[in-house]
Amino acid sequence: MRFASTLALKNIKRKPGRSVIMILLAAFLAFSIFAGSLVVLSLRNGLASYEARLGADVVVVPYEAQTKGALESILLQGIPGYFYMDESAMEKIRGMEGVEIATPQFYLASAKAGCCSVALQLIGFDPETDFTIQPWIQESYSGTVGYGDVIVGNHVSLPLNHSLTFYNQELRVVAQLDETGTGLDNAVYASMDTVRDVIKNAESLGFRYLGKVSADKAISSVMVKVADGYSTEAVMNDINVHVRKVEATQSKSMISSIAAGLSNVSRIITLLTVMIWILAIVILAVVFVLIANERKKEFAILRIVGASRQMLSRMLLTESALISAVGSVLGVGLAALVAFPFTDLIRTRLNLPYLLPDAGTVAALVLGALLASVLAGSLSSAVSARKLSRNDAGLVLREGA
Repeated sequence: MRFASTLALKNIKRKPGRSVIMILLAAFLAFSIFAGSLVVLSLRNGLASYEARLGADVVVVPYEAQTKGALESILLQGIPGYFYMDESAMEKIRGMEGVEIATPQFYLASAKAGCCSVALQLIGFDPETDFTIQPWIQESYSGTVGYGDVIVGNHVSLPLNHSLTFYNQELRVVAQLDETGTGLDNAVYASMDTVRDVIKNAESLGFRYLGKVSADKAISSVMVKVADGYSTEAVMNDINVHVRKVEATQSKSMISSIAAGLSNVSRIITLLTVMIWILAIVILAVVFVLIANERKKEFAILRIVGASRQMLSRMLLTESALISAVGSVLGVGLAALVAFPFTDLIRTRLNLPYLLPDAGTVAALVLGALLASVLAGSLSSAVSARKLSRNDAGLVLREGA
């Protein structure tokens, strides 16, 4: 066994050009498997996180906001935006049959100007009735969100003085939320009273966001929880029929459209990964066979001096395992350098929720990619090992004479 390993190492060093090509093939395979698996799993994590954070059964927004897809832009992509309607719509919804809870949210985009620390999305909620944002906040912050307090998303940089200024109003940062893999990570959360006072300051500075709606009566959306025993679709239809100038949508329909896009992307990535793995085995097998044909005389001499067929097979398998292992580590390392630092760019390009898995899952993916690449190399070399084992050493040497 030791003799076969020693020969394998010497053969790898003796032909550096050939070895480098084999290592690069193994690296490409490991890169594809690890990167593809990581992207697919991150997309699935992102969808699950988005579904958990959305929380409501029905989401109600002004009609023009729904037609422009403004809500999805804020929640998924983190694009600052705003739209408003009078809170009388919410009061009407609260009195409708089948509605257990209806809670408002208020969206305000901060300006890229000296009056604001940074351009972000502000989301106001009602602490007394909210059932979507506060359960998420409680995972990171056990206190109450009082007037002037803000909770920031995971991707918002925390200032040293733990305060942010919006339209010349300074707000205290009391906590930072866990990552969701969506646009919610780029938002700032505060009570409805806080955000309404911020928009009043914005109007005093000349920023006209509300139009004809009063700041004290303005809301952006209504999150609805349907009572047990009632159909979500029926409640949604009832709202659309009886409340003017709004559009009610089932949250699961928003999620299903995202899930459809995710499924298509995942299917394509999975198919490409499988095809690359099969293609890599075929290419490596062809390369090993060509190399074996070049080395027929070498193996024949080893057979003459006493090397068994099993030892030669072990030597070939050891060579492929060493080459595949080095290439696999290189490929996984390169994939990690691309995938982790550029997570935000990948999320933006895919335009889908994207949340990296935990460290344990990533470690399992690394191990899986390494094993898959080494297995591909071993299977490929097994073809040439079997071919060589059938050659007659005397005939091979006479052919070369």
